[in-house]
Amino acid sequence: MKSAYELALEQMEKQGIERPREGAVSDQVRAQMAEVRRRAEAKVAELEIMHRQRLSKAASSVEREQELDDFKRQRQRIDNDRDEKVAQLRGQRD
Repeated sequence: MKSAYELALEQMEKQGIERPREGAVSDQVRAQMAEVRRRAEAKVAELEIMHRQRLSKAASSVEREQELDDFKRQRQRIDNDRDEKVAQLRGQRD
């Protein structure tokens, strides 16, 4: 008798979906990926605090718009850096 997992894998193969790789990422690499994500979350939290402070000090709508654009750009950079580092770690197998 097959387990539900085995049946699901067979169903995936029938649909042309590749089986997930067993043990593709080690525990050490998972821990490193989690650390990268935690650091990115901390940077975003710090950025949001600074953003709120600068918004409260902005006198004109132009300054607010400029601050918002700057915030979005910095947030995107943090997210991209995080994603790039996680992708590099995924390539490791030890």
